[in-house]
Amino acid sequence: MIDIVVKTRRGLVRGLVQDGIVSFKGIPFAAAPAGALRFRPPAPPPSWEGVRDAVAFGTPPPQLPPAPGVPPVWRASDGLGPLTLNVWTPDPGAAGLPVMVWIHGGMWKAGSAAMPQYDGAALARSGVVVVTADYRVGFEGFGHLPGVPDNRGLLDQLAALEWVRHEIAAFGGAPGDVTVFGQSAGAASAVLLLAAPAARGLFRRVIAQSVPAGYLSAAEAARVTGRLAAATGAPATWEGFANLPPEAILAVQDTPAAEAGHGAFGPVVDGELVTGPPWEALRAGAGRDTELVCGFTHEEYRGIAPGGPPPGVTPEVAAEALGLGAGAADAYRGAHPGADDTELFTAMMSDALVRMPATWTAEAHAAAGGRTWLYDFAWRGPVLGAGHGVDVPFTFGNGDGRFAARFLGSPPHPDFAALSERIRTAWASFAATGDPGWPRFDLARRLTRIWDTVPSDAPYPLEESRRVWERAVPR
Repeated sequence: MIDIVVKTRRGLVRGLVQDGIVSFKGIPFAAAPAGALRFRPPAPPPSWEGVRDAVAFGTPPPQLPPAPGVPPVWRASDGLGPLTLNVWTPDPGAAGLPVMVWIHGGMWKAGSAAMPQYDGAALARSGVVVVTADYRVGFEGFGHLPGVPDNRGLLDQLAALEWVRHEIAAFGGAPGDVTVFGQSAGAASAVLLLAAPAARGLFRRVIAQSVPAGYLSAAEAARVTGRLAAATGAPATWEGFANLPPEAILAVQDTPAAEAGHGAFGPVVDGELVTGPPWEALRAGAGRDTELVCGFTHEEYRGIAPGGPPPGVTPEVAAEALGLGAGAADAYRGAHPGADDTELFTAMMSDALVRMPATWTAEAHAAAGGRTWLYDFAWRGPVLGAGHGVDVPFTFGNGDGRFAARFLGSPPHPDFAALSERIRTAWASFAATGDPGWPRFDLARRLTRIWDTVPSDAPYPLEESRRVWERAVPR
Protein backbone atom coordinates (compact mmCIF):
# COMPACT_ATOMS: atom_id res chain seq x y z
CA MET A 1 0.00 0.00 0.00
CA ILE A 2 1.09 3.58 -0.63
CA ASP A 3 -0.44 6.80 0.62
CA ILE A 4 -1.68 9.86 -1.23
CA VAL A 5 -2.50 13.37 -0.01
CA VAL A 6 -5.48 15.49 -1.13
CA LYS A 7 -6.21 19.10 -0.21
CA THR A 8 -9.66 19.99 1.19
CA ARG A 9 -10.89 23.37 2.38
CA ARG A 10 -10.32 22.35 6.03
CA GLY A 11 -6.87 20.88 5.53
CA LEU A 12 -4.84 18.13 3.90
CA VAL A 13 -5.92 14.48 4.19
CA ARG A 14 -3.84 11.38 3.63
CA GLY A 15 -5.47 8.29 2.14
CA LEU A 16 -4.30 4.84 1.14
CA VAL A 17 -4.02 3.16 -2.25
CA GLN A 18 -4.90 -0.52 -2.26
CA ASP A 19 -5.59 -2.69 -5.31
CA GLY A 20 -5.93 0.40 -7.48
CA ILE A 21 -8.53 2.19 -5.32
CA VAL A 22 -7.69 5.16 -3.10
CA SER A 23 -9.65 5.35 0.15
CA PHE A 24 -9.99 8.25 2.58
CA LYS A 25 -11.79 7.46 5.83
CA GLY A 26 -13.03 9.49 8.75
CA ILE A 27 -13.00 12.93 7.10
CA PRO A 28 -15.04 15.37 9.26
CA PHE A 29 -17.87 17.12 7.46
CA ALA A 30 -19.50 18.54 10.61
CA ALA A 31 -18.36 19.39 14.12
CA ALA A 32 -18.97 17.06 17.04
CA PRO A 33 -22.64 17.49 18.12
CA ALA A 34 -21.64 17.91 21.76
CA GLY A 35 -21.99 20.61 24.40
CA ALA A 36 -23.77 23.64 22.99
CA LEU A 37 -24.10 21.83 19.63
CA ARG A 38 -25.96 18.83 21.08
CA PHE A 39 -29.32 18.33 19.31
CA ARG A 40 -28.52 21.32 17.09
CA PRO A 41 -28.18 21.49 13.29
CA PRO A 42 -24.78 20.34 12.04
CA ALA A 43 -22.03 22.97 12.32
CA PRO A 44 -18.87 23.12 10.15
CA PRO A 45 -15.89 21.21 11.52
CA PRO A 46 -12.74 23.04 12.59
CA SER A 47 -9.75 23.23 10.25
CA TRP A 48 -6.51 21.43 11.05
CA GLU A 49 -2.82 22.03 10.54
CA GLY A 50 -0.55 19.67 8.67
CA VAL A 51 -1.75 16.42 7.11
CA ARG A 52 -4.64 14.52 8.71
CA ASP A 53 -4.46 10.74 8.40
CA ALA A 54 -7.69 9.56 6.77
CA VAL A 55 -7.02 5.85 7.14
CA ALA A 56 -9.54 4.85 9.83
CA PHE A 57 -13.28 5.35 10.19
CA GLY A 58 -14.54 8.08 12.49
CA THR A 59 -16.58 7.66 15.66
CA PRO A 60 -20.06 6.28 14.87
CA PRO A 61 -23.14 8.07 16.24
CA PRO A 62 -24.47 6.79 19.59
CA GLN A 63 -26.57 3.63 19.26
CA LEU A 64 -27.25 0.26 20.80
CA PRO A 65 -25.74 -2.93 19.32
CA PRO A 66 -27.61 -3.81 16.11
CA ALA A 67 -28.69 -7.21 17.43
CA PRO A 68 -28.20 -9.42 20.49
CA GLY A 69 -24.74 -10.98 20.50
CA VAL A 70 -23.41 -8.61 17.85
CA PRO A 71 -20.44 -6.43 18.85
CA PRO A 72 -21.47 -2.83 19.58
CA VAL A 73 -20.92 -0.21 16.92
CA TRP A 74 -20.63 2.56 19.53
CA ARG A 75 -19.46 2.51 23.16
CA ALA A 76 -19.98 5.13 25.84
CA SER A 77 -16.22 5.72 25.90
CA ASP A 78 -16.42 6.84 22.25
CA GLY A 79 -18.34 9.97 23.23
CA LEU A 80 -19.69 12.36 20.63
CA GLY A 81 -17.13 12.77 17.88
CA PRO A 82 -17.35 14.81 14.69
CA LEU A 83 -19.62 13.59 11.93
CA THR A 84 -17.44 11.97 9.27
CA LEU A 85 -17.57 10.53 5.80
CA ASN A 86 -15.45 8.21 3.67
CA VAL A 87 -14.38 8.33 0.03
CA TRP A 88 -13.26 5.60 -2.37
CA THR A 89 -11.99 6.81 -5.74
CA PRO A 90 -10.48 4.98 -8.70
CA ASP A 91 -8.49 8.08 -9.65
CA PRO A 92 -8.19 11.22 -7.49
CA GLY A 93 -6.43 12.92 -10.42
CA ALA A 94 -9.38 12.42 -12.74
CA ALA A 95 -11.74 15.16 -13.82
CA GLY A 96 -15.45 14.56 -13.52
CA LEU A 97 -16.04 10.97 -12.43
CA PRO A 98 -19.66 10.29 -11.44
CA VAL A 99 -20.21 10.35 -7.66
CA MET A 100 -22.39 8.00 -5.60
CA VAL A 101 -23.26 9.05 -2.02
CA TRP A 102 -24.59 6.23 0.18
CA ILE A 103 -27.04 6.70 3.06
CA HIS A 104 -27.17 3.63 5.30
CA GLY A 105 -30.30 2.11 6.83
CA GLY A 106 -30.97 0.95 10.38
CA MET A 107 -34.59 1.81 11.30
CA TRP A 108 -33.48 5.39 12.03
CA LYS A 109 -31.79 4.31 15.26
CA ALA A 110 -28.79 2.21 14.23
CA GLY A 111 -26.18 1.84 11.54
CA SER A 112 -22.86 3.36 10.60
CA ALA A 113 -20.87 4.02 7.45
CA ALA A 114 -18.04 2.07 9.10
CA MET A 115 -19.94 -1.23 8.82
CA PRO A 116 -17.96 -3.57 6.54
CA GLN A 117 -20.91 -4.28 4.24
CA TYR A 118 -20.66 -0.65 3.06
CA ASP A 119 -17.01 -0.78 1.97
CA GLY A 120 -16.99 1.09 -1.33
CA ALA A 121 -13.89 -0.34 -3.01
CA ALA A 122 -15.60 -2.89 -5.28
CA LEU A 123 -18.25 -0.41 -6.40
CA ALA A 124 -15.61 2.25 -7.07
CA ARG A 125 -13.95 -0.15 -9.51
CA SER A 126 -17.02 0.39 -11.70
CA GLY A 127 -15.64 3.86 -12.43
CA VAL A 128 -17.42 5.94 -9.80
CA VAL A 129 -16.36 7.88 -6.70
CA VAL A 130 -18.17 6.35 -3.70
CA VAL A 131 -18.94 8.36 -0.56
CA THR A 132 -20.47 6.92 2.62
CA ALA A 133 -21.49 9.21 5.48
CA ASP A 134 -22.59 8.92 9.07
CA TYR A 135 -25.57 10.81 10.43
CA ARG A 136 -27.18 11.05 13.84
CA VAL A 137 -29.69 8.29 14.60
CA GLY A 138 -32.18 7.53 17.36
CA PHE A 139 -33.10 10.39 19.67
CA GLU A 140 -29.86 12.26 18.87
CA GLY A 141 -30.93 12.53 15.22
CA PHE A 142 -34.72 12.30 15.23
CA GLY A 143 -35.96 13.08 18.73
CA HIS A 144 -38.30 16.04 19.15
CA LEU A 145 -37.29 18.83 21.54
CA PRO A 146 -38.78 22.33 21.85
CA GLY A 147 -36.65 25.06 20.34
CA VAL A 148 -34.40 22.89 18.17
CA PRO A 149 -35.02 21.55 14.65
CA ASP A 150 -36.50 18.12 14.10
CA ASN A 151 -34.90 15.75 11.59
CA ARG A 152 -31.31 16.49 12.57
CA GLY A 153 -30.27 13.22 10.93
CA LEU A 154 -31.56 14.49 7.60
CA LEU A 155 -29.81 17.82 8.17
CA ASP A 156 -26.58 15.87 8.70
CA GLN A 157 -27.13 14.17 5.34
CA LEU A 158 -27.59 17.57 3.71
CA ALA A 159 -24.34 18.74 5.31
CA ALA A 160 -22.54 15.71 3.89
CA LEU A 161 -23.93 16.50 0.43
CA GLU A 162 -22.78 20.11 0.81
CA TRP A 163 -19.29 18.76 1.59
CA VAL A 164 -19.46 16.66 -1.57
CA ARG A 165 -20.43 19.67 -3.66
CA HIS A 166 -17.45 21.70 -2.42
CA GLU A 167 -14.79 19.01 -2.04
CA ILE A 168 -15.37 16.02 -4.28
CA ALA A 169 -13.56 17.46 -7.33
CA ALA A 170 -10.30 17.07 -5.39
CA PHE A 171 -10.99 13.32 -5.26
CA GLY A 172 -11.72 13.00 -8.99
CA GLY A 173 -15.48 13.41 -8.75
CA ALA A 174 -17.93 15.68 -10.58
CA PRO A 175 -19.84 17.95 -8.14
CA GLY A 176 -22.66 18.30 -10.66
CA ASP A 177 -23.01 14.57 -11.31
CA VAL A 178 -23.99 13.16 -7.91
CA THR A 179 -26.28 10.18 -7.29
CA VAL A 180 -27.69 9.65 -3.80
CA PHE A 181 -28.40 6.00 -3.05
CA GLY A 182 -29.52 4.20 0.07
CA GLN A 183 -31.40 1.25 1.49
CA SER A 184 -34.30 1.08 3.97
CA ALA A 185 -34.11 4.20 6.17
CA GLY A 186 -31.39 5.35 3.79
CA ALA A 187 -33.77 4.94 0.85
CA ALA A 188 -36.46 6.90 2.67
CA SER A 189 -33.88 9.58 3.41
CA ALA A 190 -32.93 9.73 -0.26
CA VAL A 191 -36.50 10.23 -1.48
CA LEU A 192 -37.28 12.72 1.31
CA LEU A 193 -34.27 14.74 0.15
CA LEU A 194 -35.44 14.29 -3.43
CA ALA A 195 -38.69 16.01 -2.42
CA ALA A 196 -37.05 18.70 -0.25
CA PRO A 197 -36.38 22.20 -1.65
CA ALA A 198 -33.37 22.45 0.69
CA ALA A 199 -31.61 19.70 -1.27
CA ARG A 200 -32.17 21.18 -4.72
CA GLY A 201 -28.97 21.27 -6.75
CA LEU A 202 -27.04 18.90 -4.49
CA PHE A 203 -27.65 15.78 -6.64
CA ARG A 204 -29.20 14.85 -9.96
CA ARG A 205 -30.10 11.18 -9.47
CA VAL A 206 -31.46 8.88 -6.73
CA ILE A 207 -31.41 5.10 -6.23
CA ALA A 208 -33.86 4.12 -3.48
CA GLN A 209 -33.57 0.49 -2.37
CA SER A 210 -36.59 -0.58 -0.27
CA VAL A 211 -38.37 2.67 0.70
CA PRO A 212 -40.15 2.02 4.02
CA ALA A 213 -43.31 3.49 5.48
CA GLY A 214 -43.22 5.34 8.78
CA TYR A 215 -43.32 9.09 9.41
CA LEU A 216 -44.17 10.75 12.71
CA SER A 217 -46.33 13.77 13.32
CA ALA A 218 -44.97 16.41 15.68
CA ALA A 219 -47.48 15.26 18.29
CA GLU A 220 -46.35 11.62 18.01
CA ALA A 221 -42.71 12.65 18.28
CA ALA A 222 -43.51 14.78 21.34
CA ARG A 223 -45.17 11.79 23.00
CA VAL A 224 -42.02 9.71 22.45
CA THR A 225 -40.01 12.51 24.10
CA GLY A 226 -42.42 12.53 27.00
CA ARG A 227 -41.99 8.79 27.56
CA LEU A 228 -38.21 9.14 27.45
CA ALA A 229 -38.33 12.09 29.84
CA ALA A 230 -40.38 10.04 32.29
CA ALA A 231 -37.99 7.10 32.00
CA THR A 232 -34.85 9.20 32.51
CA GLY A 233 -36.23 11.78 34.96
CA ALA A 234 -35.04 14.61 32.70
CA PRO A 235 -37.25 17.57 31.70
CA ALA A 236 -38.52 17.33 28.12
CA THR A 237 -36.41 20.33 27.10
CA TRP A 238 -33.13 20.90 25.29
CA GLU A 239 -31.43 21.69 28.57
CA GLY A 240 -32.82 18.55 30.20
CA PHE A 241 -31.69 16.18 27.47
CA ALA A 242 -28.43 17.96 26.63
CA ASN A 243 -27.29 17.21 30.18
CA LEU A 244 -27.93 13.48 29.74
CA PRO A 245 -25.06 11.35 28.45
CA PRO A 246 -26.03 9.49 25.27
CA GLU A 247 -25.91 6.14 27.05
CA ALA A 248 -28.59 7.29 29.49
CA ILE A 249 -31.00 7.84 26.60
CA LEU A 250 -29.98 4.62 24.86
CA ALA A 251 -30.63 2.68 28.06
CA VAL A 252 -34.35 3.42 27.89
CA GLN A 253 -35.14 4.08 24.23
CA ASP A 254 -36.07 0.46 23.51
CA THR A 255 -38.00 -0.27 26.69
CA PRO A 256 -41.80 -0.67 26.44
CA ALA A 257 -42.24 2.43 28.59
CA ALA A 258 -40.17 4.51 26.22
CA GLU A 259 -41.13 3.10 22.83
CA ALA A 260 -44.70 2.61 21.69
CA GLY A 261 -44.00 -0.20 19.29
CA HIS A 262 -42.03 -0.19 16.04
CA GLY A 263 -41.18 3.23 14.68
CA ALA A 264 -40.62 5.43 17.72
CA PHE A 265 -37.91 7.30 15.81
CA GLY A 266 -37.97 8.51 12.26
CA PRO A 267 -38.58 11.57 10.12
CA VAL A 268 -40.90 14.06 11.80
CA VAL A 269 -43.40 15.96 9.65
CA ASP A 270 -42.13 19.44 10.45
CA GLY A 271 -43.79 21.24 7.52
CA GLU A 272 -40.41 22.37 6.19
CA LEU A 273 -37.87 19.67 5.45
CA VAL A 274 -40.49 16.90 5.72
CA THR A 275 -44.02 17.78 4.66
CA GLY A 276 -45.39 14.24 4.71
CA PRO A 277 -44.74 10.88 3.02
CA PRO A 278 -42.41 11.59 0.09
CA TRP A 279 -44.79 10.27 -2.55
CA GLU A 280 -47.21 13.09 -1.75
CA ALA A 281 -44.63 15.77 -2.56
CA LEU A 282 -43.36 13.85 -5.59
CA ARG A 283 -46.87 13.56 -7.00
CA ALA A 284 -47.13 17.34 -6.77
CA GLY A 285 -43.97 17.68 -8.87
CA ALA A 286 -41.18 17.98 -6.30
CA GLY A 287 -37.97 16.50 -7.67
CA ARG A 288 -39.44 16.07 -11.14
CA ASP A 289 -36.10 16.92 -12.78
CA THR A 290 -34.18 14.33 -10.74
CA GLU A 291 -33.93 10.81 -12.16
CA LEU A 292 -35.06 7.97 -9.90
CA VAL A 293 -34.42 4.24 -9.65
CA CYS A 294 -36.71 2.75 -7.02
CA GLY A 295 -37.41 -0.80 -5.93
CA PHE A 296 -37.95 -3.46 -3.30
CA THR A 297 -36.99 -7.02 -2.45
CA HIS A 298 -39.69 -9.55 -3.19
CA GLU A 299 -39.99 -10.92 0.37
CA GLU A 300 -39.15 -7.81 2.39
CA TYR A 301 -40.73 -9.01 5.64
CA ARG A 302 -38.51 -12.12 5.81
CA GLY A 303 -35.52 -9.85 6.43
CA ILE A 304 -37.38 -7.70 8.97
CA ALA A 305 -39.01 -10.36 11.15
CA PRO A 306 -37.93 -13.84 10.04
CA GLY A 307 -40.10 -15.61 12.61
CA GLY A 308 -43.39 -15.20 10.76
CA PRO A 309 -46.74 -14.06 12.20
CA PRO A 310 -47.40 -13.86 15.94
CA PRO A 311 -49.55 -16.67 17.37
CA GLY A 312 -53.19 -16.35 16.36
CA VAL A 313 -52.61 -13.72 13.66
CA THR A 314 -54.36 -15.00 10.55
CA PRO A 315 -54.42 -13.19 7.20
CA GLU A 316 -57.90 -11.90 8.12
CA VAL A 317 -56.60 -10.45 11.41
CA ALA A 318 -53.62 -8.89 9.63
CA ALA A 319 -55.79 -7.38 6.90
CA GLU A 320 -58.06 -5.79 9.50
CA ALA A 321 -55.11 -4.40 11.48
CA LEU A 322 -53.66 -2.92 8.29
CA GLY A 323 -56.97 -1.28 7.42
CA LEU A 324 -57.34 -3.18 4.16
CA GLY A 325 -61.07 -3.80 4.52
CA ALA A 326 -63.30 -6.81 3.98
CA GLY A 327 -62.22 -9.22 1.30
CA ALA A 328 -58.53 -8.28 1.37
CA ALA A 329 -57.42 -11.64 2.79
CA ASP A 330 -59.37 -13.46 0.09
CA ALA A 331 -57.79 -11.21 -2.53
CA TYR A 332 -54.34 -12.13 -1.26
CA ARG A 333 -55.28 -15.82 -1.34
CA GLY A 334 -56.38 -15.43 -4.93
CA ALA A 335 -53.15 -13.69 -5.83
CA HIS A 336 -51.04 -16.39 -4.15
CA PRO A 337 -52.68 -19.75 -4.93
CA GLY A 338 -51.37 -22.55 -2.74
CA ALA A 339 -49.74 -20.18 -0.23
CA ASP A 340 -50.14 -21.00 3.45
CA ASP A 341 -51.06 -18.43 6.09
CA THR A 342 -47.42 -17.66 6.92
CA GLU A 343 -46.65 -16.92 3.27
CA LEU A 344 -49.77 -14.74 2.97
CA PHE A 345 -48.83 -12.84 6.13
CA THR A 346 -45.33 -12.29 4.74
CA ALA A 347 -46.78 -10.92 1.50
CA MET A 348 -49.15 -8.57 3.37
CA MET A 349 -46.46 -7.24 5.69
CA SER A 350 -43.95 -6.92 2.85
CA ASP A 351 -46.49 -4.78 1.02
CA ALA A 352 -47.39 -2.71 4.08
CA LEU A 353 -43.87 -1.96 5.26
CA VAL A 354 -41.95 -1.52 2.00
CA ARG A 355 -43.29 -2.83 -1.30
CA MET A 356 -46.27 -0.48 -1.54
CA PRO A 357 -44.39 2.62 -0.25
CA ALA A 358 -41.66 1.94 -2.84
CA THR A 359 -44.32 1.45 -5.52
CA TRP A 360 -46.12 4.66 -4.53
CA THR A 361 -42.82 6.54 -4.71
CA ALA A 362 -42.14 5.32 -8.25
CA GLU A 363 -45.73 5.94 -9.36
CA ALA A 364 -45.78 9.47 -7.97
CA HIS A 365 -42.49 10.43 -9.60
CA ALA A 366 -43.54 8.97 -12.94
CA ALA A 367 -46.98 10.59 -12.77
CA ALA A 368 -45.35 14.00 -12.34
CA GLY A 369 -43.21 13.45 -15.42
CA GLY A 370 -40.02 12.35 -13.71
CA ARG A 371 -37.74 9.79 -15.38
CA THR A 372 -38.34 6.67 -13.28
CA TRP A 373 -37.19 3.04 -13.20
CA LEU A 374 -38.68 0.34 -10.93
CA TYR A 375 -37.24 -3.02 -9.91
CA ASP A 376 -38.17 -6.12 -7.88
CA PHE A 377 -35.18 -7.93 -6.36
CA ALA A 378 -36.48 -11.51 -6.59
CA TRP A 379 -33.28 -13.55 -6.11
CA ARG A 380 -33.78 -15.80 -3.09
CA GLY A 381 -30.97 -16.56 -0.70
CA PRO A 382 -30.64 -19.85 1.19
CA VAL A 383 -31.81 -18.53 4.59
CA LEU A 384 -33.94 -15.38 4.34
CA GLY A 385 -35.01 -15.67 0.72
CA ALA A 386 -35.52 -12.29 -0.96
CA GLY A 387 -35.77 -10.58 2.42
CA HIS A 388 -35.13 -6.97 3.42
CA GLY A 389 -31.42 -6.23 3.08
CA VAL A 390 -30.51 -9.06 0.69
CA ASP A 391 -29.66 -6.51 -2.01
CA VAL A 392 -26.99 -4.68 0.01
CA PRO A 393 -24.14 -7.21 -0.51
CA PHE A 394 -24.93 -7.22 -4.23
CA THR A 395 -24.88 -3.42 -4.39
CA PHE A 396 -21.41 -3.13 -2.87
CA GLY A 397 -19.97 -6.40 -4.13
CA ASN A 398 -19.12 -7.50 -0.59
CA GLY A 399 -20.10 -11.16 -0.25
CA ASP A 400 -18.11 -12.01 2.88
CA GLY A 401 -18.68 -11.14 6.52
CA ARG A 402 -21.44 -11.50 9.11
CA PHE A 403 -24.02 -9.32 7.33
CA ALA A 404 -23.63 -11.01 3.93
CA ALA A 405 -23.68 -14.49 5.43
CA ARG A 406 -27.22 -13.89 6.76
CA PHE A 407 -28.44 -13.68 3.17
CA LEU A 408 -25.89 -15.45 0.98
CA GLY A 409 -24.61 -18.23 3.21
CA SER A 410 -20.90 -18.77 3.82
CA PRO A 411 -19.14 -19.02 1.47
CA PRO A 412 -21.39 -16.81 -0.68
CA HIS A 413 -23.94 -18.50 -2.91
CA PRO A 414 -22.55 -19.31 -6.39
CA ASP A 415 -25.00 -16.83 -7.97
CA PHE A 416 -23.52 -13.91 -6.04
CA ALA A 417 -20.57 -12.78 -8.13
CA ALA A 418 -22.32 -12.57 -11.50
CA LEU A 419 -25.51 -10.94 -10.22
CA SER A 420 -23.56 -8.45 -8.10
CA GLU A 421 -21.52 -7.50 -11.15
CA ARG A 422 -24.71 -6.86 -13.13
CA ILE A 423 -26.23 -4.70 -10.39
CA ARG A 424 -23.06 -2.68 -9.81
CA THR A 425 -22.78 -2.13 -13.55
CA ALA A 426 -26.42 -0.94 -13.70
CA TRP A 427 -26.01 1.41 -10.72
CA ALA A 428 -22.75 2.86 -12.06
CA SER A 429 -24.29 3.26 -15.52
CA PHE A 430 -27.23 5.13 -14.02
CA ALA A 431 -24.85 7.37 -12.05
CA ALA A 432 -22.86 8.12 -15.19
CA THR A 433 -25.58 8.41 -17.85
CA GLY A 434 -29.01 8.41 -16.20
CA ASP A 435 -29.83 5.01 -17.74
CA PRO A 436 -29.61 1.81 -15.62
CA GLY A 437 -30.08 -0.40 -18.65
CA TRP A 438 -33.74 -1.42 -18.59
CA PRO A 439 -36.98 0.24 -19.81
CA ARG A 440 -38.38 3.16 -17.88
CA PHE A 441 -41.39 2.72 -15.63
CA ASP A 442 -44.58 4.54 -16.62
CA LEU A 443 -48.20 4.25 -15.54
CA ALA A 444 -49.29 2.75 -18.84
CA ARG A 445 -46.92 -0.21 -19.32
CA ARG A 446 -45.54 -0.41 -15.75
CA LEU A 447 -42.45 -2.32 -16.86
CA THR A 448 -40.28 -3.52 -13.99
CA ARG A 449 -36.78 -4.99 -13.84
CA ILE A 450 -36.81 -8.40 -12.11
CA TRP A 451 -33.39 -8.94 -10.54
CA ASP A 452 -32.74 -12.68 -10.43
CA THR A 453 -30.05 -15.09 -11.54
CA VAL A 454 -31.08 -14.17 -15.07
CA PRO A 455 -32.51 -10.62 -14.94
CA SER A 456 -35.60 -9.87 -16.99
CA ASP A 457 -38.08 -7.08 -17.65
CA ALA A 458 -41.77 -7.75 -17.03
CA PRO A 459 -45.07 -6.06 -16.18
CA TYR A 460 -45.31 -4.89 -12.58
CA PRO A 461 -45.37 -8.12 -10.51
CA LEU A 462 -47.60 -7.01 -7.62
CA GLU A 463 -50.68 -5.84 -9.47
CA GLU A 464 -53.15 -7.71 -7.23
CA SER A 465 -51.56 -6.27 -4.08
CA ARG A 466 -51.54 -2.81 -5.60
CA ARG A 467 -55.28 -3.01 -6.29
CA VAL A 468 -56.05 -4.14 -2.73
CA TRP A 469 -54.07 -1.23 -1.31
CA GLU A 470 -55.48 1.25 -3.83
CA ARG A 471 -58.99 0.43 -2.65
CA ALA A 472 -57.99 0.75 1.01
CA VAL A 473 -55.69 3.79 0.68
CA PRO A 474 -56.78 5.79 -2.40
CA ARG A 475 -53.85 7.73 -3.82
